[in-house]
Amino acid sequence: MSTLTTIASFVIVIGILILVHELGHFAVARWTGVGVERFSIGFGPVLARWRGSETEYCLSAIPMGGYVKMVGEENPLEGGGAPVFDPAKAFALKPLWARFLIVFAGPGMNLVLAVVIFAAVLASIGRPVWPAVIGRVADEGPAMAAGLRAGDTVIAVDGHPLAYWEDLDRAVAGSNGRSLQLTVSSGSDQRTVAITPRRMTTRDPIFKEAREVWDVGAGPQLTPQIGSVTAGSPAERAGLRVGDAVVDVAGQPVFTPEELMQAIQKRGGQTFTITVQRGERRETMNVTATAVKEKNPTGQEVEIGRVGVGIVTKVVRYEPYGAVAAVGQGALKTWDMTVLTAKGLWKLVTLELPLSNLGGPIQIAAEGERQRREGLPSLALFTAVISVNLAVLNLLPVPMLDGGHLLFFVIEGVLGRPVSLKKREAAQQLGLVLLLLLMVFAIYNDLVRIDAFKFFK
Repeated sequence: MSTLTTIASFVIVIGILILVHELGHFAVARWTGVGVERFSIGFGPVLARWRGSETEYCLSAIPMGGYVKMVGEENPLEGGGAPVFDPAKAFALKPLWARFLIVFAGPGMNLVLAVVIFAAVLASIGRPVWPAVIGRVADEGPAMAAGLRAGDTVIAVDGHPLAYWEDLDRAVAGSNGRSLQLTVSSGSDQRTVAITPRRMTTRDPIFKEAREVWDVGAGPQLTPQIGSVTAGSPAERAGLRVGDAVVDVAGQPVFTPEELMQAIQKRGGQTFTITVQRGERRETMNVTATAVKEKNPTGQEVEIGRVGVGIVTKVVRYEPYGAVAAVGQGALKTWDMTVLTAKGLWKLVTLELPLSNLGGPIQIAAEGERQRREGLPSLALFTAVISVNLAVLNLLPVPMLDGGHLLFFVIEGVLGRPVSLKKREAAQQLGLVLLLLLMVFAIYNDLVRIDAFKFFK
């Protein structure tokens, strides 16, 4: 991985998010008549500056945030002395609703950016879709009892044609256990089979939470594909290439990226075969997985195998949305990501998730570079996800963050008077200490992940 391109990916992603965030504060401040003294992207030494009619615009050296310095941020009646600014432009003298909107506009614009990015990608490229081709069939499940086999294509449910696997998923989920009539194509043969979905407990792939779903005991055929190969890795030495579609591991078929990943992970230190489809040819090669120790989601240290590949799903085609539908789906995906982020933060706070899952700027930079290698759409979607994360983090009721200011405004609205300046300053000092500790811990986790401390061992 090129260090320069990694840094460039990080600066571009973070720079866009900071710019949009601060523009939110800036635009609403100007709209409500608040004067803005300085608009800065970054902290620390100023690299470039230019002055407008009222505002000084700065680009600073440390791209880890930014700020909008507004006229009269503190009430002169609290601090004592006469104001040295136009009271009509003072932030602290504006109505409560105006101050609330100005502060909320920063994280609010990050959410808007996520909606725009999701919508743009869905409208221009679309969502990946796969045909309703049966992959793995579970033993003793409804699909096996109905005679379904890997490679069968479901072309209709209860006489209604379907195009993609997601259509079959929706039909099964909405069945409530009712028997379904599937029209199945296998080569030149076509037949109709009855299948009754069963209720079963599965686990969420992210937080491993148990949930009940209707299931037929068959999964889709999502061909796993090699998305990247690490230089000098076992995969590169074995001859694996980007674009190879993986057919089987150690003679056992794999139908999804998850199955391929699990097949590799359980063979740490072993040599095994991987068969791939490369263009018109099918090739088999021997790979020796490196055994590494890693913490699982529960915090336990386990040994797994790695071969140095990035695994993606081979996309058959993309289905674009119309403009209106894309905006709706973009908003829905932004909401889902917001809920997911908030849930993850809560699980970290309650220690349901180990704190080793917390990542910092190094992890963001590394992931940004990986997404850049997969293409501009992947980098754009990654930017949208980080934008949602930034919005949620900023809305936390922690002094020094936007959420801390909003909390003070809520208290002011309830009490009918602002929290005293002395209490706000004490809370902000505490918030600063907490944020610094959090940042140090996140960077420590990043360094542990890349084993940066091995130099000192």
